[in-house]
Amino acid sequence: MQFEHFIRTGAKVITARKSGPSLYEICDPLLRQPGTGDAHLHKFYRTAIANLALRPLLGRAGLASLSNPARTDALRAALTKARDDPSPDWAAIGAPVADLIVACPQSHPRPPRPGALPRMPAMADIERVIRTCATHLLRSFRRNGYLPAYAAFNLVGDPDLTGRDLITALTGLNARTYKNATLLFNLARGFILGNGPVAALINPPWQGIAEPMWAPVQIKHRSAYYDAFFAEALMDFTSSGLATAQERTAADAAAREMITFCLDTSGEPVPNPADGRSFTVVTALAPPPHTRISRFFGDLKSDLGFGTYVPDCDTTACSLSAATQFEADHPILHQPFLDFYAGYQTGPGDNRFPVTVPINDTIAFDGGIVTWIENAASERPFGNDLDPTLNLDVLEAAFRNHARWGIVDTPERLEVLRRIVRFQHELVHSGAFANPRSHIYYLPELYSAYFGRCYAAFCNLPVATREAIDPDGAFADIRRHVLAYVYDELLAFEINPFDAALALLALAKLGGEPEQFAPALACIVRQLGEGGRNVPFKAYEWNKMKTPTRILVGGAEVTSAFVLSALVHARAALQKAGGAI
Repeated sequence: MQFEHFIRTGAKVITARKSGPSLYEICDPLLRQPGTGDAHLHKFYRTAIANLALRPLLGRAGLASLSNPARTDALRAALTKARDDPSPDWAAIGAPVADLIVACPQSHPRPPRPGALPRMPAMADIERVIRTCATHLLRSFRRNGYLPAYAAFNLVGDPDLTGRDLITALTGLNARTYKNATLLFNLARGFILGNGPVAALINPPWQGIAEPMWAPVQIKHRSAYYDAFFAEALMDFTSSGLATAQERTAADAAAREMITFCLDTSGEPVPNPADGRSFTVVTALAPPPHTRISRFFGDLKSDLGFGTYVPDCDTTACSLSAATQFEADHPILHQPFLDFYAGYQTGPGDNRFPVTVPINDTIAFDGGIVTWIENAASERPFGNDLDPTLNLDVLEAAFRNHARWGIVDTPERLEVLRRIVRFQHELVHSGAFANPRSHIYYLPELYSAYFGRCYAAFCNLPVATREAIDPDGAFADIRRHVLAYVYDELLAFEINPFDAALALLALAKLGGEPEQFAPALACIVRQLGEGGRNVPFKAYEWNKMKTPTRILVGGAEVTSAFVLSALVHARAALQKAGGAI
């Protein structure tokens, strides 16, 4: 079916009549040759937009609206200002590009409803998938020396990034290189969306919600953020009782190495915004060679303006959580991290680190923690945003370290947590969490799984600590809403194995009804082997960037890790409920 889609749409692209000037007819005279103005804009255009792979595809993708000389002149004038002005007016520059995006509105795909309800798989089949995924992860670790993830560009852009949001991003991002990339990627997006066959070729249909990473160019790399979750998945495997002695030894060694990578290799000292004390935080992309990006992609990343990467609150929280679960005793864990996170918490009045890219401003930010941490060199190249799922990770890490950080005994730290809980309660009680637009890096289904993970950590707290953190019962109310979303939205429609894993994680950790596990379990068991070449499952969208364009992150190893963890927890829940099959 996918092959037939590419044949049909490719034929339409080749035979389509050009209806107006193409991207290259607009941009080549201004940007193809090095010349006056910003050198990075020239380089980015030639490398990322006007390359040999895209030219045949976009060379005939004209826009009839640009047959109007006034609109063409306005677009060229905007690009000239982006190239030449020392301090460009990015709102004015982005306006004609935003108009192209507004003319072609997008929406997230809506999967169809499934047919008959599937039967619950046999426990032997569930355990077979767990072992297969664990074998895949351990084999990949042996082969690579780490567990890789991949990044892939999708030039159709993200449906949540509207024309208005493009202006917000261009004015809120810090680095000019990042603004250049966002401008040109979204200019190309306007030409792609305006040509149906081209858009269909670049963005083929798929099953379920999380997008498969079919893109031919994928950047293989390593990140502390990924290592933290891979380590957690391997710990789930060893706790399941299904690992052999040899597998347990290999999994423990891999988890230990990955946690060391998180805390030591990726650790970076930065000042506490409040008092200047030094805190060691975790950077998602450690400097080369630790990222394990090929020299070609590493040089390309730097040449295009993405050479600097700063720490972030999410990678730090996930690394702390994984290390705590592994029972590591590392100096980083003894830092009272809520004191640090307090400096990145939004609230009334002036904030030292405000949300500068509020493309999800349909939600209230008060109480949330922003994403990016200023590094020791005071660099914040991406601007700042606020993601709800990130804040769940901060809560989860704090719950696991509640005694070590003295949360209940320190009113200021307790208030930091209560404000994050109120932020989450408002988001979920209003129903906004189920809208993809409310999230920066994730989808609502992943928020649901991560809330399950956070809720399980909350339930393991002493009763008095739970009551101190959540005196109003917000967690119980959030649980009800998230379960309803999983039952009535996620599992009521066609899903793929990654969606199924996230649904199971939410259900198992939130105490969902065991009979509701059947659709997700059946999907995973049925589609085992879809990845081919000894890979259990395909690569799917785990998280994403919305700027400079839609960049998906995931991988076959990522899918295996989530499926493994989901099945381990679902199996335990079924056995507890007397549902061993």
